[in-house]
Amino acid sequence: QVQLVESGGGLVQAGGSLRLSCAASGRSFANYGMGWFRQAPGKEREFVAHIRSSGGDRKYAESVEGRFTISRDNTKNTVYLQMIMLKPEDTAVYYCAARRWPAGTFQSHSYDYWGQGTQVTVSS
Repeated sequence: QVQLVESGGGLVQAGGSLRLSCAASGRSFANYGMGWFRQAPGKEREFVAHIRSSGGDRKYAESVEGRFTISRDNTKNTVYLQMIMLKPEDTAVYYCAARRWPAGTFQSHSYDYWGQGTQVTVSS
């Protein structure tokens, strides 16, 4: 079993930056593909970014490409989401997810474990 705990969310002005962290329990973190998703009020959960277990093969949603960067530190069992040039439309609860497979994916149903989420609010 893997537990994921997100942190780093908060309130920021448009154009600002935040870095989200997701700490994972368990000894198999380095074998898991990881993803970040978000859900805005009244909307479905959507893909943001994913990363392979080794740290390569990073993919992003078109809406965040060039502004968000996913990374991971397998020695710390942590995955990060660096967000810059934030926009009001980035406001959402952000979730990290892990899957028992090295590759990440944009498909939320392919992930086996989810965190509780962290709120990001971007004011205009």
